[in-house]
Amino acid sequence: MSFAGKTVLVSGSTTGIGEACARVFAASGATVMVSGRNEPRGRAVVAGIVAAGGRAEFAGADLRVPGACESLVATTLERLGGLDVLVNNAGILYTADALQTSDEQWLETMAVNVNAVFYLSRAAVRHMRAAGGGAIVNIASEWGLNGEVNHVAYCASKGAVIQITRCMALDHARDGIRVNSVCPGEIHTRMVDDILAQQGGEPAERLRSLAAGIPMRRLAAPAEVAWCVHFLASGRASYVTGANLPVDGGNDATAGPYP
Repeated sequence: MSFAGKTVLVSGSTTGIGEACARVFAASGATVMVSGRNEPRGRAVVAGIVAAGGRAEFAGADLRVPGACESLVATTLERLGGLDVLVNNAGILYTADALQTSDEQWLETMAVNVNAVFYLSRAAVRHMRAAGGGAIVNIASEWGLNGEVNHVAYCASKGAVIQITRCMALDHARDGIRVNSVCPGEIHTRMVDDILAQQGGEPAERLRSLAAGIPMRRLAAPAEVAWCVHFLASGRASYVTGANLPVDGGNDATAGPYP
């Protein structure tokens, strides 16, 4: 599906799933706004896209700051001339149960994982409705559909993203705006590597152990999620809205640890 002539904003696109989304959309002809807090990494992503023949720009943004979401959408409209697709990817994760989760960690998780999704989407919808339509794809998580030990803040935030997806899809179906989410499982990103490093031990062995509990017996590459985002944002998903698509190697189909 070609995105030639389309503009795409991907939050948190300096690494991982967000970077993969930026590259996939750019390879399909879109002009992409790469965004995140890490400017050197963001500019490196843009340079890679341009070197491959694509079109992209970088806009730094700390989505925890009041007004940053609205400013990011306004910057995208000003510099790229429009906004056809918003991918809400920015997210953070703390490993802790409720007693170990500080007020600051809880509030920061909600600010990035929930508030920013709402504020960016609200700002995007204002433009998309006036322009006659658009698509929003949120990066939720399989842990928003189910749950996970020692990740209460993250799971709660991703559950909220799933409900934002459903409600905004209903609210704006008649505006020609489709809103969907993907719910990734274990994806081999920098975040996963950081979590495994905190746990100690041999990283390769921990990766093998993690993969052993997944029906497909492996972690996904970020691009495998990005292609699902690409589909949901495309005209080939023209009758899909309010959906929350598990991209998890079969985890959501199980009732417990896979044998």
